[in-house]
Amino acid sequence: MLISMIVAYGNNWQIGLNNKLLWYIKEDLKKFKDLTQGHHIIMGRKTFLSINKVLNKRTNIVLSKTNFYHEDIHTCNSIKEALDFCKKNKEREVFIIGGAEIYELSFPYINKLYLTQVNYDGIADTYLQKINFKSWLCEKKEFHKEVMQNEKVKTLAWTYSIYNKLHSTH
Repeated sequence: MLISMIVAYGNNWQIGLNNKLLWYIKEDLKKFKDLTQGHHIIMGRKTFLSINKVLNKRTNIVLSKTNFYHEDIHTCNSIKEALDFCKKNKEREVFIIGGAEIYELSFPYINKLYLTQVNYDGIADTYLQKINFKSWLCEKKEFHKEVMQNEKVKTLAWTYSIYNKLHSTH
């Protein structure tokens, strides 16, 4: 089973502020939806609460140390329990979708990265752990220029990349 991490982050590894995304990039959100539909997605409780709904056409798995319950989601206590659930359901590719703590816990298991680096230098209170790319091979890289509207930045410049782990042990 492929274990993938999908994340958008700023120039200084920022991923959120007050439990919200730092930018809105319609094209990147469409990529996220197209990639993850039909698959299992794993997220933390805070991420689920920030989305505030079940992401349809996906099996939503929430990691929580409490007895968190919400209709139409599966709750697991650990990343291992969540991955075992995915394997049992014969998932081909599971997506880790956040937040920071869940990315960090799952990183040893990850063998594919879908990364959106946004040209953002603003404030944040949540950061992704820096990724050492030495053990990763870049499969794809797309550069997107900023989009202006009425002399204001409508969409920040961003780079979309896909990486595969060189020596996967899972």
